[in-house]
Amino acid sequence: MRIAFIGFGEAARAFRQSLAEIDPGLVFSAYDILLDSEGPRGECAEAMRQDGVRIGLNPAAAIESADWVFSAVTADQSFHAARAIAPCLADGQFLFDINSVSPQRKRDSAALVGVGRYVDMAVMAPVHPKGHRAPVLLAGPVAPATSAQLAELGFDAEIAGPNAGDATAIKMVRSLFVKGLEALTVETWLAAQASGCLDYIERSLDRSYPGLDLPKLASYQFERTLKHGKRRAAEMRESARTLDELGLIGALADRIAEMQDAMGRLDVDTAPDGALRDIVAKVLAARRG
Repeated sequence: MRIAFIGFGEAARAFRQSLAEIDPGLVFSAYDILLDSEGPRGECAEAMRQDGVRIGLNPAAAIESADWVFSAVTADQSFHAARAIAPCLADGQFLFDINSVSPQRKRDSAALVGVGRYVDMAVMAPVHPKGHRAPVLLAGPVAPATSAQLAELGFDAEIAGPNAGDATAIKMVRSLFVKGLEALTVETWLAAQASGCLDYIERSLDRSYPGLDLPKLASYQFERTLKHGKRRAAEMRESARTLDELGLIGALADRIAEMQDAMGRLDVDTAPDGALRDIVAKVLAARRG
């Protein structure tokens, strides 16, 4: 079986690694927009070579002879990727769009690619350490044979609905809570540090929410936003688009995106043994810059 990736970032690399563990006979190819600027000797191409992935210097070359194609690009490039792939897809090829974008963006992409060849796939957990085994939701006309192949390869897949956009809608709404909780936690701890009341805030919140283990949760939220803030910000902007399309307050998700983006731009050490107080102080100093 041949699998192609459009976009060879964190998600695609994690999928490739875990899929190869399941079936060493799988054949991989990939194209990434970085190849356009870096060339065939750049870091992205070198990562493909190290992973045993055939380099496609354009989308058509990457998906040639592939059975399945996974679109794993940045949110702002998802529709452009679909537009580039659509004319190149041959009969029998399927495009799994795993990008974290709004339901309307996925519906627009499905219309370009062709409903029968497009699958809305929403990855519902971090791709590390499980890779493609992370829980995913599928939407669109997924044939029983395709579902069986996914299961055989170890995908933890659940059908979310019959139409493109049904899976990503669930992810976008859930992400509003998950990334919003991160933003709320980080900004609360930073505000408490800046106000000189961190001791009181921690004790008070710990009494109010004893089951959350807030110091541990806060440490995790700081680590995640610092490491993945840029990507999370892009996802939140798509969540904002989703809320706007529903007639709700998309500006809420936009502000969460601002906070995630601000954290993602920082270079702050979050070593596993680093004390939360020290990390909060470092982040506050960096944010005030």
